[in-house]
Amino acid sequence: MRAFLDNLRLALGTFLGNPLRSLLTLLGIVIGVATVITMMGLIEGLRIKVNNDLGRMGAHTFQVTKWPAGGFGRINWAKFAKRKDFEMPDSRAIEESCPSVGTVVPTDDEGGQKLSTASSETRPSVRVFGTPANYPLVSGVSVQAGRYFNEVEALDGRYVVLLGTDVSDALFPGMNPVGHEVRIKGRPFRVIGLLQKRGSMLGMFSLDNQVMIPLSVFHQLYGKKRSLDISVQAKSPELFSKAQDEVASLMRRRRDVPANMPNDFELHTNESVTASFNQLSQVITIAGVGVCLLSLVVGGIGILNIMLVSVMERTREIGVRKALGARKRRILGQFATEAVLLSLMGGALGLGLGFGLVFLGNWMMGFPMQVPPWAVGLALFMSCGVGLLFGIYPAARAAKLDPVEAMRAD
Repeated sequence: MRAFLDNLRLALGTFLGNPLRSLLTLLGIVIGVATVITMMGLIEGLRIKVNNDLGRMGAHTFQVTKWPAGGFGRINWAKFAKRKDFEMPDSRAIEESCPSVGTVVPTDDEGGQKLSTASSETRPSVRVFGTPANYPLVSGVSVQAGRYFNEVEALDGRYVVLLGTDVSDALFPGMNPVGHEVRIKGRPFRVIGLLQKRGSMLGMFSLDNQVMIPLSVFHQLYGKKRSLDISVQAKSPELFSKAQDEVASLMRRRRDVPANMPNDFELHTNESVTASFNQLSQVITIAGVGVCLLSLVVGGIGILNIMLVSVMERTREIGVRKALGARKRRILGQFATEAVLLSLMGGALGLGLGFGLVFLGNWMMGFPMQVPPWAVGLALFMSCGVGLLFGIYPAARAAKLDPVEAMRAD
């Protein structure tokens, strides 16, 4: 124990004696550890957000669509475009023919839209959703001011709209938009509600840059020759699987799918959304590990270089210590401890930088990035491992020096 403390004291003295050189040497390790911490914080934050969003949607809701869930890899979109569209009769058939189904909500949407008032307008990036009055039951969407449109307004095709917070801020900064008028494709709409803020996804696109209008009005503006997304809620969680089977069987019959052919439609459940997220997190993790390993190798080479220089500079000191009786393992332990301590300091600096980036991400992306404790342990372990791996050769070289030859060195 005393020998270890002596080695630790000598290692700290070496680091403090050349702080700038040591910090420059550790740059690769700092970047590698910061990358691990930031990537793991991002993935953990996304996992929490996805679970929260799915929890608001309900455990017994799924969606019937023409299109597959987005993901990575090559997707033949032209193949899916040839599928039959889902239309209102399909939605009514599910509601009437599937006894395990409780709620059916057909929706449609169009992106890249512009809203305006008499004095301002949004960028052409707003997504317009057409929904029935019961959409909040299956979507997790909630209203913070005003109300959602009712069944009468939806069936009558009244020109009413609910704004997302980004749209409201652009058109009515610092004001309550309820009761005001906006225009969509030149048509006047009365604002009856403001949607609850939902934040952004990956910091790339906002979930608040959208508006809700009755589905019948949506079809007036954008036409009916489009494929609907049909959200389906089972009567109870126990009937969830049965409801999926009933809907799948009904849609196969309505779409004339042969018995030996796969579905020509998609059923998206919470599990399928989670699978897509897991695919995304794997890509992020692999990319982060790749950058981390590359940075750690660069940092390890820096440690190898500075330790070799340290051995050369302290050759006389090594000779004197060996002449006074220091054993090879003591010299080996001293320089190995220096290498590990140097690398560990780089890991600590990387942790600080990584947590700083996580804090910045919390502010920018609108969802809580959280670093799991195991990621901190892994980062420090990898730092120590790099120091030991790249520091063992200089340490062994120092331990093998001949004391007489070492004391003659200049």
